[in-house]
Amino acid sequence: MTNKHYILNQNHEVIETDLLTWAKFIEKENRIIKQETLPNKKWISTVFLGLDHNFSQDGPPLLFETMVFPEKGNFEDLDCKRYSTWEEAEKGHEELKEKHI
Repeated sequence: MTNKHYILNQNHEVIETDLLTWAKFIEKENRIIKQETLPNKKWISTVFLGLDHNFSQDGPPLLFETMVFPEKGNFEDLDCKRYSTWEEAEKGHEELKEKHI
């Protein structure tokens, strides 16, 4: 299996790229889609990962991630979802937000 590297263009479209271009992108670009603290003090963060987190190798690359962190570090309550596109990540952020409010 070859590790593939991805960046985003100015329209938030995913582009497969070489290692050096990816490294420069990851170092300098803002990869945060949305982050916020919920009324119950949980923190939710959605970001572009730049590497495929679809470890089953079945289906499209999963390049975006939303995580919900508990207020006091009770990581049994941690929640995570992954997506293939910016639009899916934006929608997924709102869905997990509603689930955890």
